[in-house]
Amino acid sequence: MEECFVHPTAVVDDGALIGPGTRIWHFCHVMAGACLGAGCNLGQNVMIAPGVTLGRNVKIQNNVSVYSGVVCEDDVFLGPSCVFTNVRNPRAAVSRRGEYLPTVVRRGATVGANATVVCGVEIGEYAFVGAGAVVTRSVPAYALVVGAPARQIGWMSRRGCRLEFDGEGRAACGESGEVYTLQNNEVQLIEYPYDNGGGK
Repeated sequence: MEECFVHPTAVVDDGALIGPGTRIWHFCHVMAGACLGAGCNLGQNVMIAPGVTLGRNVKIQNNVSVYSGVVCEDDVFLGPSCVFTNVRNPRAAVSRRGEYLPTVVRRGATVGANATVVCGVEIGEYAFVGAGAVVTRSVPAYALVVGAPARQIGWMSRRGCRLEFDGEGRAACGESGEVYTLQNNEVQLIEYPYDNGGGK
């Protein structure tokens, strides 16, 4: 089994669970009670708080703090300096440790550089949050959102390519050839042109 790598400048507290093959780079801090799956990569200056769960193959770029209450499923990408919160109405003089709101980033989703995700939302599977967006409400699976506050401007494939739906509500990913349908404002993958061993 492949061991994890922890850079000498990083701090991993006792009680943190680190999956095999995970790489933790310069000046990171993984706190007790955090759980990181196999094959994750934490760039420079990443903080993972107690109670955070990362699935397999989660990629976190430099200068990201993932606070208590956040769950990232498999294959999530968090861009440089993106921001999570866990309290909607913080005050320095008021303790709200018992009021953390959960935030879930579903499988394969991307949160772009410098985006902010306000707590209590769900980012759907393979959704794409554009750089600098401010997410204040949940994002549907495969949706592309941008702006402050974030608004949906389209749909993205699992490969991260823009989907253009025809009059019958069908679109193919220009990179993979996968075919998607759009019905009742929901996107579903219906055809795999190759065997990727994964399925949905």
